[in-house]
Amino acid sequence: MGKTLIPMGKMSRREGVALSASTSVLKVMQKRPYAPGVHGKAGGRPAKVSVFGTQLREKQKAKRLYGIMERQFRNYFVKATGMEGNTGENLGRLLEQRLDNTVYRLGFAKTRPQARQMVSHCMFFVNGKKLNIPSYTVQVNDVIEIKASKKDKKVFADLEERLKTHRTAGWLHRDNLVGKVVSLPMGDDLKEAYDPKLIIEFYSMR
Repeated sequence: MGKTLIPMGKMSRREGVALSASTSVLKVMQKRPYAPGVHGKAGGRPAKVSVFGTQLREKQKAKRLYGIMERQFRNYFVKATGMEGNTGENLGRLLEQRLDNTVYRLGFAKTRPQARQMVSHCMFFVNGKKLNIPSYTVQVNDVIEIKASKKDKKVFADLEERLKTHRTAGWLHRDNLVGKVVSLPMGDDLKEAYDPKLIIEFYSMR
């Protein structure tokens, strides 16, 4: 399973948007709200970005937001084009239905990277079965719950308190420490910091 070694704060600065809800990333974005590198803080007229550059940045933004490498992300695009309906919405739906993102949306993890690690460490059951594949695509009626033997882990120490203020995504339902997929992500559930249309254009032209 590949992963990037670039710090999340640095990637967020490059994309111009916080790619994680972690306190450290938010502090970095507040302290240095400009692109990394020697020219990041340079004054004067901003460099003109080409159509290709704009499309590329949207693709990179989505990849980094969900923590996906290039080959796997392109596979999502190919799958989305083969599905009925709007390709951009299909792509966004496939990304949202990843198990690690679902765990994050349910509030069981503070960030997507943390959710990915927790799933990899077999901390969750899906429909009563142990599953450690972050990219697993959840389906309607799937039930996600924390493995009983993992509930005393330090990572869950303040979970119940955090869940009191957590806003669960509309396509999910959570009852205490058990989550369920009640519908496919649609409408506002698919609104994120990237533009799926530009991503589709990027791959369609290559």
